[in-house]
Amino acid sequence: MIQEKTMTVPARRSGHVLMLVLGTIAFALLLVLGSWQVQRLYWKEELIAQIAERTKSQPLPLAEMEVKYRATADVDYWPVALSGTFMHDGERHFLATWEGQSGFYVYTPLKLDDGRFVLVNRGFVPYDLKDATKRPTGQVPGPVSIVGLARNPLEGKPGSLVPDNDAAKNVFYWKDRDAMAASAGLPAGAAVLPFFVDADKTPNPGGLPVGGVTMVDMPNNHLQYAVTWYGLAAALLGVMGVWLLRRPDGK
Repeated sequence: MIQEKTMTVPARRSGHVLMLVLGTIAFALLLVLGSWQVQRLYWKEELIAQIAERTKSQPLPLAEMEVKYRATADVDYWPVALSGTFMHDGERHFLATWEGQSGFYVYTPLKLDDGRFVLVNRGFVPYDLKDATKRPTGQVPGPVSIVGLARNPLEGKPGSLVPDNDAAKNVFYWKDRDAMAASAGLPAGAAVLPFFVDADKTPNPGGLPVGGVTMVDMPNNHLQYAVTWYGLAAALLGVMGVWLLRRPDGK
């Protein structure tokens, strides 16, 4: 009996060591997650302040926006004024939701006076109105003037969970500027500006597309997340402390 008891002591102590190691690793991981959320909080606050500053500025002429993009490669949320003629046959459809309704953002090539094009997000249409023939009033002919927000192109697909774009069916799940332009039926060799423009809330004839869909009110829950991770770390530390005080000494 004595031999059996002494043989279980090392195993018990090994289990205690393992629990302590795992608890320490979990505690460190929770601290890392909390600190990461603090970093994200600072980043999000800077981004929100930047968006607020940019969106409140006066619209720049398109030529000045192009200069800004060439200098910084960043024109996100800067207001811009431009004019041209929509090529409605080339509108591209980006799957989206707006105010709880599923549908599409309509990206339409705008032909500028110099013959170049820019893809303009004219706004939202419901899912069953994807076909432009069902909303003919909104297909504005002739020269138009637009005020909107410049938007940077994406460097690539946002993530592996995002579906691949289906250009053949004119359904885009992420804003691939090159693919949109290539499938829009533009003239061979047509030059396309490297950034998008999101049109403002100025109503379109017939009410569609609904403009002004750019999300400028960014959610910022990182403080809540940081408190959660730090709170879990504190709780784990408390549990480990009680366990260390109450655990058997192995005798």
